[in-house]
Amino acid sequence: MPREPDPSTNERAFLLSALSEKTRLDGRPFDAYRPISLSFPQNPDQYGVADVRMGKTRVLCNISSEVVTPYADRKFDGVFTISCELSPMGSAAFEVGRQDQTELLLSRLLEKTIRRSGALDTESLCIVAGQKCFHVRADLHVLDHDGNLVDASCLALVAALMHYRRPDVEVKGEEVTVFDTRERDPVKLSMQHQPFCVTFSYYASGEILLQDATLLEEQCREGEVVISMNRFGEICQIAKYGGAAVEGLSMLTCTNAALERVKVFDRLVKEELAKDDKLRDQGGVMKELRAENER
Repeated sequence: MPREPDPSTNERAFLLSALSEKTRLDGRPFDAYRPISLSFPQNPDQYGVADVRMGKTRVLCNISSEVVTPYADRKFDGVFTISCELSPMGSAAFEVGRQDQTELLLSRLLEKTIRRSGALDTESLCIVAGQKCFHVRADLHVLDHDGNLVDASCLALVAALMHYRRPDVEVKGEEVTVFDTRERDPVKLSMQHQPFCVTFSYYASGEILLQDATLLEEQCREGEVVISMNRFGEICQIAKYGGAAVEGLSMLTCTNAALERVKVFDRLVKEELAKDDKLRDQGGVMKELRAENER
């Protein structure tokens, strides 16, 4: 199975020596992120695609939906699934058709953070109880991997869900009509809260904590702590990987730092969504749709 080449002994020793002297190789403070950019498609008819760049790491998320039959034990809920694709395009360590540990952990963390926390109101996806509902599917594609996939993927997923518009529907008796976006304004998904992931890499038995580790820093770390929370400080999940112990006080420090970072992520997403709405309105497309609906 392909894998990323391990750093040499000299590279590892140099990085750890620099960290012990309070210095990162790229010059960032320990709690600083690389430059982050978030963009949406310029096509006025396309919704639910978010492109996130975090340094050299790049993740693309695409949201789609279709009408299906709900699960028998959840007749009043829609269906929401998350699929992660780690292809050789992103890294030589990824192989098509083979799920490695990175992909497994990424899928599990996003499931806990977004789906199990009830971030998306699945009841709002129900059309006819027990018969028809929307199946919302999120496909994540890693286009370039240079560390911190979890944070970038979660940011892309939340942004894409908030950007997506599902088709409007009309129910008359047992007849269900799904309208095209040109016939009726598409409908936003009902998000109950917006959780984000913040990953801390630790070294020297937890004495050194880094945010937004690069791939080299990840390869040299002793373990990681992933905290998922929303801007209100409500924790969705905390996951710790690695053998070294981390003190409780350090975990509390991580939680406080994660809240500040989550607020930055939340503000970034809302600012970019507002810019996107403004650009789409400039072309008059939304005005035209509203005029058609009024007629």
